[in-house]
Amino acid sequence: MSKCTGVWALLLAVGCVAFAANPAPRVIDLTAADGTPLKATYFAAASAGPGVLLLHQINRDRKSWDSVAAKLAAAGINTLTLDLRGFGESGIRLDKLTEAERNKYHRGWPDDVDAALGYLSSQPGVDRNRIGAAGAGWLGVLYSVNAARRHSEQIKSLTLMSGETLREGLQFLHQASQLPELFVFSDDDEYPPTQDAMKLLYVTASSPSKKLVHYPEATDAPWLWYEDSSGKVAAHGGHGTDMFQVHPELPGIIVHWFVTSLVTTPGHAPADALASAPILNQLQSPGGAGLVTQQLLEARRKDPQIQLWPEVAGDIIGEDFQRAGDVKNAIEIFKLNLLAYPDSADAHSNLADAYLMDGQKDLARQYAEKALTLLDSHKSPLSSWSDTEERRTEIRRAIESTLARARKEAEN
Repeated sequence: MSKCTGVWALLLAVGCVAFAANPAPRVIDLTAADGTPLKATYFAAASAGPGVLLLHQINRDRKSWDSVAAKLAAAGINTLTLDLRGFGESGIRLDKLTEAERNKYHRGWPDDVDAALGYLSSQPGVDRNRIGAAGAGWLGVLYSVNAARRHSEQIKSLTLMSGETLREGLQFLHQASQLPELFVFSDDDEYPPTQDAMKLLYVTASSPSKKLVHYPEATDAPWLWYEDSSGKVAAHGGHGTDMFQVHPELPGIIVHWFVTSLVTTPGHAPADALASAPILNQLQSPGGAGLVTQQLLEARRKDPQIQLWPEVAGDIIGEDFQRAGDVKNAIEIFKLNLLAYPDSADAHSNLADAYLMDGQKDLARQYAEKALTLLDSHKSPLSSWSDTEERRTEIRRAIESTLARARKEAEN
């Protein structure tokens, strides 16, 4: 029996899985559509699975992603790192070109990404319909979003670090309501206003399964690069892949994000409370459950697996109504949570307790018994947010108490 150690500890949500040894990374020669030679490195997983393309920031090259690429491959995700033309080993370095030549190179970057995606998608064992993209800095973020916009049938998950995109990219993020997206930035980024550019990306994106990783500082880093005639400021671990040195947990967060959104639940990630703020605000208003029910049903017609809010947030709102004596609204919230999370014993238990408080003994008993059946079957987690034995014991006691009270009241 293998044990979870090292990188596997980063993937607790996936479980303890033993993978065969991965092949050694391979340096790859690619050619863009216009003939420009490109260098990439392919980190193959030991078995068939999804793929991820990693794009570097403008002051780094593909090697800045090496540690994450190796971890992704170890987790079963085939990964390609690319030097865009003008960087690393691809084409002629930008600082050797005239301004006109540099402008031509800029126009070729989408072709570079297409060549890399084509190579990654064609590799044996790579599921071309389960591809993720991650970009760092202005360059990586811009062309990761651009690739997701142009290849939406393939790219099912994004990680965006310390960058920004253009208007068409913002419009895409706003429209891509079913695309899981991880946003990462630090207040200590040496290239302001990257911090606010990333906040703009996050608030513009409409996906309820987006996640924000924000490393705060007392104040944002000062704007120095524009005032400095050299156009450069010292790197100190606040920008893009440089954050890996200052925040050693960050590679694991990125790996876990892609494992969740490409392996465990392909094309999906859990709904996030920050991302779900408008819906959660609606739910806290009397009658809001009815409006949100329609939103959920409409979203489910497009994607039967989509979740618009975290189950636990619905639990808290329903319990707050119940504690305030507003049992009718509590019941509506709990019914809605059950509609969203039908396999949750926890959701059944909450609704049973609310029905009992409202004097509806038969419905209380019906939902409590269903909760107990789900709990005993072990076919599904206790809830979407907790499945420990300790909490299972706690919920079992609550269900049995509800059943006992329902029977006692029925006898009286």
